[in-house]
Amino acid sequence: MVRLTKRRLSDSQVVQRLWNAIEVIRNQKQIANLDRITKFMSRLHSMHPKDTNRQLGLAVKDGLIVETLTVGCKGSKAGIEQEGYWLPGDEIDWNVESHDWYCMECHIAGEILTCDSCFRVYHPKCLPDEFRPQDSSSHWQCQVCKSMKKKNTTKQAMGRYLGYIVSRMKERASELGKKGKESKHPMYRRLVHTPIDVASIQEKLNENKYKSFDEFKSDAQLLLHNTILFYGADSDQAEVARALFKDTCHELAELQLCKNCFYLSNSRPENWFCYPCVPNHELVWARMKGFGFWPAKVMQRQDNQVDVRFFGHHHQRAYFKLLLCEKELLGKQKSTQEPKNKKSRRNQHSDAKDEEPEPEIEAVSSSQEIPSVPPQTEKVSIATQTKKLSASSPRMLHRSTQTNNDIPCQNMCHEKYTKIFNDFKERMKAEQKRETERVVREALEKCYNCEEEAMYHCCWNTSYCSIKCQQEHWHAEHKRTCRRKR
Repeated sequence: MVRLTKRRLSDSQVVQRLWNAIEVIRNQKQIANLDRITKFMSRLHSMHPKDTNRQLGLAVKDGLIVETLTVGCKGSKAGIEQEGYWLPGDEIDWNVESHDWYCMECHIAGEILTCDSCFRVYHPKCLPDEFRPQDSSSHWQCQVCKSMKKKNTTKQAMGRYLGYIVSRMKERASELGKKGKESKHPMYRRLVHTPIDVASIQEKLNENKYKSFDEFKSDAQLLLHNTILFYGADSDQAEVARALFKDTCHELAELQLCKNCFYLSNSRPENWFCYPCVPNHELVWARMKGFGFWPAKVMQRQDNQVDVRFFGHHHQRAYFKLLLCEKELLGKQKSTQEPKNKKSRRNQHSDAKDEEPEPEIEAVSSSQEIPSVPPQTEKVSIATQTKKLSASSPRMLHRSTQTNNDIPCQNMCHEKYTKIFNDFKERMKAEQKRETERVVREALEKCYNCEEEAMYHCCWNTSYCSIKCQQEHWHAEHKRTCRRKR
């Protein structure tokens, strides 16, 4: 069975704090012993002495701190050997390490599984069930290595698609670079096994080294992993890296839905949304609550949910329930092909009264239902996503029979909302009046000149604590602005 190993035991953030304590103490020309380090950690980080002692011992075992015996040269302990701690030097070659020391998911040390094909390590509890080792074989591959075997497209096309994602990553990475330290920090390689940044991702993309989208995603995850290890999970740099990784995952999900839509939405040719994709999207009529039906294209289906993107200026997206089945749509298609469409408008209007009302639907497939008479080209309001149907539309004919009944309802709604608006306006006026009175009252309670408790009232917003303040303010400016009636 795959064996669990302990690569490291200490916490990366606590180790960096211990490094800082040792460096500060050494700069003061003192021996960095346990007592001084404990006081430093307790004062700056509120860390208990027992926790400091335990983490210091784990860091010594991991080789991140060196323990030595140092002879004191001044004070009461001059000539006495003391236990001291030093920062690690170049005696350990960190480049020969074959695997990372911290879990790629939770970024914490402990008992981990090492991948046989790459440097990544994981805790068994951090892995999904399908990627955990199931048999007793000693060979195990991580989820990243298994997903890299799937080739999505050619390297040239992948470079074209991923170039848009990397350009947006650079914008976020500029914030990360401003807030962070350089990766050439002397202790950086003690914590980070495989350094990576957006520039190196761009270089790999230019050299067409990426074989799949999952490989690109793994590099974005590695950037987040290194940032959390070096700066801390609660740092500003980690928040920027999390947002960058989240945006990258979203972009890759959109790319895998439809490569043509992703490319066109980024290159933005004229009328790009109307270009046909391969495979073609199903066109539907969809309606959001409070709006009329509007043409849209189906991006994906999940059970009875349909993810659509509307035609128009902003191309909003929404999820809908597909309520009409194919039999109902086919029945509607047959009914639209009957010769009754050739009747006059008056006959159509009378026939529409006898028809049963159409069911409320959220999305109707245009590939199933093709109207016999194409609607005329009309102006469309993008902001409200509504459309005026032509008089030849059966839906419009059906609604025309209810116009007279809807007028009282519209009048009632108008009166209702007018009353609500007037009440709200009156409340706002009353609140404004009360606020003005409060400000004037507070102004009268304090001296305008020295802001002490006022005793003498002058005019509507000016009071004084003494005659001296009144005379100073009067000669300075109030003589020109006083509104007191004389």
